[in-house]
Amino acid sequence: MKEIIIDAFAGGGGASTGVERATGKIVNIAINHDPDAILMHKTNHPDTLHITEDIFTVDLRKYITKEQRVRLLWASPDCTSHSKAKGGKPREKGLRILPWAVYKLCKQIRDITGNVPDIIFMENVEEIQKWGPLDAEGHPIKERKGEDYKRFIRMMKSLGYKFESRELVAADYGAPTTRKRWYGIFRRDAEPIVWPEPTHGESNRIEVRCGMLKPWRAISECIDWTDLGSSIFTRKIPLKEKTLLRIARGIDKFVINDPNPYILPDEAARSFLIQYHSETKSDYVRGQSLNKPINTIDTSNRYALVTAFITKFYKTGIGQSVSNPLHTITTSAGHFGLVSAFLIKYYGTGTGQAVNEPIGTIVTKDRFGLVCVMIKGKKYRVVDIWFRMLKPEELKLGQGFPEDYIIDRDYTGASYPKSKQVERIGNSVVPIVAEALVRANLPEYCRQEQVG
Repeated sequence: MKEIIIDAFAGGGGASTGVERATGKIVNIAINHDPDAILMHKTNHPDTLHITEDIFTVDLRKYITKEQRVRLLWASPDCTSHSKAKGGKPREKGLRILPWAVYKLCKQIRDITGNVPDIIFMENVEEIQKWGPLDAEGHPIKERKGEDYKRFIRMMKSLGYKFESRELVAADYGAPTTRKRWYGIFRRDAEPIVWPEPTHGESNRIEVRCGMLKPWRAISECIDWTDLGSSIFTRKIPLKEKTLLRIARGIDKFVINDPNPYILPDEAARSFLIQYHSETKSDYVRGQSLNKPINTIDTSNRYALVTAFITKFYKTGIGQSVSNPLHTITTSAGHFGLVSAFLIKYYGTGTGQAVNEPIGTIVTKDRFGLVCVMIKGKKYRVVDIWFRMLKPEELKLGQGFPEDYIIDRDYTGASYPKSKQVERIGNSVVPIVAEALVRANLPEYCRQEQVG
């Protein structure tokens, strides 16, 4: 029998990439209802048979025969109506039932080939384990949480599968993201279910300090440091007040009060990321240091890079950009310093200002200025703060895709909009985790050496 591989919710190709990197074999069939997703998948997996159909109505009799055996099925149903990120909003029943398509596919494959798939890997948000009925308004019924999940597992087991699940963090397997997801494995080929051992860990873990694990990869390695954005003070269209406040809070947390701020490779500035999410507290900071893996990437670009520049402490010093070589180094200590920055609002409910500094020019709107700050007993003066959103290519690398994965155009050469690029990345399975799971469970089916 010819063994084949199916990616049932193919998306932009994260799972397929991981499977192919592990096995060295192509994914034979990729299914997705979204033409945009299929475009990206086909661009990077040209030898795969692509099916643009609804997962519930697809007829696999058109595509597989009784002489074939499905060795591996990957299934990552849409998770948006299970995710806690949905908050208190009503859930979409049509999306919540998508896991049942996996059960239906298994029975259909059995009817065609005589056997259900040998092994199934599923990925979803952790909240899938609370999957249960909705009330009339579309909200989960608390007293019945987990009912549908348990029923689904029970029905899959009725097909002859063993089942195990775990919540895995992608950073533990070498991806520069802390994306945490539920992974389920269904197996019926008489082999044990195996969970891959972590290869990386947080820097404070004893296994990392002893060299047993590698440290988590930092998102800084995915950033294009040739592009630091533009000054927040000279933009043609001023940033919104909430964005400026996010920057202010981020600088306070990740530069001024961070004992280990990220310093650019040329030691000319400090940088960090801010996130665009709704905030419930006025002093809440969503962001992170660049020394760590990026947090979960979703379908909207919510990450921005903020960079604060150095200044000289000469009376006539005006500072410099980090894109230039460092100016003449003198024998005096402290002529160069790493800039920290702090935004201050000069009206309304502003956070105040330093009394020992003159106020800059006050304009009629977005009246923000800069202050001097003390860091570990030393005085630093702000020169400038630059800002930009993360690029899709950076998010792609942050999600663990290989550098040569194409996301900016489709297989015909047509340009792929940035919004679509980000959406595909945010919806994708982290390829590194998919690769680790397949390698652990199908070693005889995999190539001996990892790619890249």
